[in-house]
Amino acid sequence: MKAREKLYFDSFREVVKAVHSTLDIQKVLNMLVRKVTQVMEVKGGAIRLLDPNRRTLELVSSYGLSKKYIEKGTVDADRSMADAMKGKTICIVNVRRDPRIQYQREAVDEGIYGIVSVPLTIKRRVIGVLRLYTRKPRTFSRAEIHFVEALAEIGAIAIENARMYERVKKDYEDVMSDIYTFTGFRRSI
Repeated sequence: MKAREKLYFDSFREVVKAVHSTLDIQKVLNMLVRKVTQVMEVKGGAIRLLDPNRRTLELVSSYGLSKKYIEKGTVDADRSMADAMKGKTICIVNVRRDPRIQYQREAVDEGIYGIVSVPLTIKRRVIGVLRLYTRKPRTFSRAEIHFVEALAEIGAIAIENARMYERVKKDYEDVMSDIYTFTGFRRSI
């Protein structure tokens, strides 16, 4: 196995282990963004999840990006590389020349040259995006894109698992509360 392939494999394995070992979704997403940014040797990365009511992409994790860039403004899901929200991986080679970039000036000021936006998908439903930001012109190989897409799939699974766990936990607490109310027993903490 070549050194680069081994690095991809080891990183993938580390992310999978994190997904299986904790329900702390923030810890998993932070590790995923950090790992993919480092392995791909890019400026930074971010995970943004869709707020379906507002149709915005809310930042949940980032690595390598300035606070100023992260807080640049609301990211519109239908305007900012919208094809990613349709389930397609988007590669922007030059942010200065691509009209799909919502915050071109801010990206240039941040030192971003290119962006890869990979959809986070659960059962054909896009729940957000994993984005990588390059410092200089770069064309990603098919293998690199597949690697990032695989990590995005693992991230989406982790998000869905955490959401399901929270729903089950809340349902359990609601049922227990109803039982205590109905029976008159006080719950000891």
